[in-house]
Amino acid sequence: MTAIVTRDFEVASAPSAVTGVSTESSEYAAEVVNASLSYGDNQVLSDVSLRVGAHEIVALIGRSGSGKSTLLRLLAGLSQTESGNVRTAGYPAVSFQEPRLFPWRTVLANVAFGLVREKVGKAAARERARQTLAEVGLTDKAGAWPAQLSGGQAQRVSLARALVARPRLLLLDEPFGALDALTRRTMHDLLITLWRDNGFGALLVTHDVDEALRLADRVVVLAGGRIVEDISVSRPRDPHAHDDPDSEIPRLRAELLAALGVADVAR
Repeated sequence: MTAIVTRDFEVASAPSAVTGVSTESSEYAAEVVNASLSYGDNQVLSDVSLRVGAHEIVALIGRSGSGKSTLLRLLAGLSQTESGNVRTAGYPAVSFQEPRLFPWRTVLANVAFGLVREKVGKAAARERARQTLAEVGLTDKAGAWPAQLSGGQAQRVSLARALVARPRLLLLDEPFGALDALTRRTMHDLLITLWRDNGFGALLVTHDVDEALRLADRVVVLAGGRIVEDISVSRPRDPHAHDDPDSEIPRLRAELLAALGVADVAR
């Protein structure tokens, strides 16, 4: 059975032939219903269902090989399920661990490339790219080349390129994994600011439980191709929650680590 992939909730108003679920609602930035995928004898995803709200950050964690990146690729349209239904609110934008900037293009041209699907003239594209660079604090780097950027700056450009088309869904595949601790914290703050200002839904794939708890409304654990935990954070993005001895964070961290099969050495 071939999966149905819908790229705009508002376009496909008929019930899905696979799941019978109507796609007319725009309440979600992304919805995966009963998705399964295997490569030969390896079952990568098994009957996975997941929703990302229109203005929600969901963190997806799991061990290597659990199916995290595969699920993200399904939402990005880079892979297709054998069964189930994948829906996104318009075309999603993706930011990877590696910035993947074009070395032969300036920073401004790299960001403007994010408008390749849009019917935007060159002048308008450059103006929107400048505006988005300003949002990530890199106005002065518009004429620079990728080789002239630090790791944190390159990741900011990658985010700008992803957001320049104003997507309703942002997919983040461990975008901060290669950064040092201080730069990573700065990027966390930037992501939160961009999310609040632009109002997109986001799915963040990460190995870092603390990062997930710091950024997300919900943390989903994938193991063996199945969702085994879906935990809500009652004080998402509260800068004081991690230092409050009465907060839920220590308990949630322990639950998530247990779901991952890891002992909480901080306890």
